[in-house]
Amino acid sequence: MAYTQKQIDKFHRQKYINELEKMGKNLFRMFRDEKVSAEQFLSRFTVLKKKFDEKNAIQLDSEYHQQLKTYIERLFLQTCGSDAFDEEGFANIREAEMSNLNRLQKLKNGTTYKKEKHRTKHQNEDWG
Repeated sequence: MAYTQKQIDKFHRQKYINELEKMGKNLFRMFRDEKVSAEQFLSRFTVLKKKFDEKNAIQLDSEYHQQLKTYIERLFLQTCGSDAFDEEGFANIREAEMSNLNRLQKLKNGTTYKKEKHRTKHQNEDWG
């Protein structure tokens, strides 16, 4: 069975987004775990970023995904792109970066899946 170009594009889009979200989850897990050293963080982050960069870049429509990608690019330059990044630097950014990732997660969870017509029905239920 031959796939249409639209199906292939959708597949690549899903893979790209999955890789992006996987990187965000892994970063949060590493920041949260006190046992992770700066060296472990750098090696793991480099592997994740390399795998992500292998995927074909796609246009991201969601604000959450756009901001997550921007965040990851900034963090990569700040950590892996810097020779001065060490244990002390890692300890200093740990809390702030967990807050940033939490903010991104809130942005993702802020979107509702209820249609507008259903939302107004439930809003007016307590009037009767």
